[in-house]
Amino acid sequence: MAKKVVVITGGGSGMGLEAAKFMDKTKIIVLSGRTKTKLEKAIKELGRLGFKAYAKACDTSDRKSVKELVKFASKLGEITNVINAAGVSPAMGGEPEKLMRINALGTVYVDQEFGKVMKKGTAILNVASMSAYQLPKFIIPKKAFPLAETDEALFLKKTLKMAKKMKDSYKSLGLAYGISKNFVVWYTEEMAFRLGKKGIRVVSVSPGLIATGMGKLEEENGGQFIKCSCENRMGEPKELGFAIATIVDERNGYLAGVDVLVDGGTIKGTKRK
Repeated sequence: MAKKVVVITGGGSGMGLEAAKFMDKTKIIVLSGRTKTKLEKAIKELGRLGFKAYAKACDTSDRKSVKELVKFASKLGEITNVINAAGVSPAMGGEPEKLMRINALGTVYVDQEFGKVMKKGTAILNVASMSAYQLPKFIIPKKAFPLAETDEALFLKKTLKMAKKMKDSYKSLGLAYGISKNFVVWYTEEMAFRLGKKGIRVVSVSPGLIATGMGKLEEENGGQFIKCSCENRMGEPKELGFAIATIVDERNGYLAGVDVLVDGGTIKGTKRK
């Protein structure tokens, strides 16, 4: 009987690594990311906890790299769970296009390429963000979203049009980030119905401010939202890890095509008078 394999992109740290710790120890864990040293450290940590884990470098914004990850994981056994936690936030800097390529197009590549080899009863989870709920609807260029599969250049041009006009670098990246995560929620729903015909569940999770390395970088600009949460605090990485692991668990077989908002009530809190 083939071994069951869990693939976690962006698994070298943060909620991706924490999710791995809540997985079934009979499954093989494959962590991917762009920083080799971080991955190696994470693999050793999982090994000490009793997991059989492997590291595979992958840039999810490159379809070829994603295909190589799929090939690597497939050789280890049957891929039953994919957690796509790879992503970048505004505070990490860079250019809006790079952010959109990783967060949005990376989701397209991961869902499509893994969807080709996964079987009935398996699950793909995409990590979005509560930022997907914070933009006014008229700002979100949803009509351009389908272009991600047919014309990437035009997709990037249309989704980044407003962000590139902004002079403030952080605000520009912030707008691109919100749109990219709104895309993740949208694309998850699209793929849920597409891959659902094969018995593959697709779902997304939208975390609030989480006390990961990335989350702490965002605290300076997004910290005002902490007071909007029910408990006036950031979420802990292990809390998100447990939520993610629970959602992709095979026993959660009827949870598909939705986004699970795990934000401590923050979005609700911003709407209360």
